[in-house]
Order: sequence, then C-alpha cells, then structure tokens
Amino acid sequence: MDALVCLCTCPGADVAARIARALVEERLAACVNVLPGVRSVYRWQGAVEEADEVLLVAKTTRAALPALRARLPALHPYELPELVAVEAADGLPAYLRWIADNVAAAPLAHEPGE
Repeated sequence: MDALVCLCTCPGADVAARIARALVEERLAACVNVLPGVRSVYRWQGAVEEADEVLLVAKTTRAALPALRARLPALHPYELPELVAVEAADGLPAYLRWIADNVAAAPLAHEPGE
C-alpha cells in the first residue's frame, strides 16, 4: 500500500481544525490528528524565529499527495506552509487499507482561492 504520513504546522487551533476538516471532507486525507503544544524553532528570512504552533499529522496516499500539495496553500495562512510527506513503511494491513478506502482515488479539483 502507498500510505503516507504528512506533517504540517499551523499557527493555532482554529486554523488547524479548519484545515484538518477540509482535508478529510475533501478526501485528501483519511484522518488528520491535531496536536497542540508544538514549539517550533526555525530560520525564516535570515533570522532564527520561534513560534507556538499546532501540528497536523495527516494519513493519505501517494496518489492523493499531488492534490493535497496543490490544495494546502489555499487553505493555509502561512506564506510558505510546511508539508512533509513520509512513507508509511509498514502498519496494520487493515488500517492501511482503511486509509486507501477513505482517500479519493481522484480528489476533486478546486479553484484557486477556494
């Protein structure tokens, strides 16, 4: 199975919940965990920054990744949203099938700005 785990940080709980719900409703992800309490330290525009963020952990498929990658910037307030996809090398076969069954084979296209 081509299951992926995608990571994305958000500036707060409301934004994270809205993005998580959209990804699941639009069948771009089968499940999105919303993890509060993340402290990020990162380099941005030449300076080291720190921010309290909320981490999204989305379970999706390799086939849906291009649509998720295209959709995320329209949903996210950051100039450069984080999106890192990691292969799920193994897992319970029934859970991996569940991911595949709950992500659209051909996710719906969205107009820019939606």
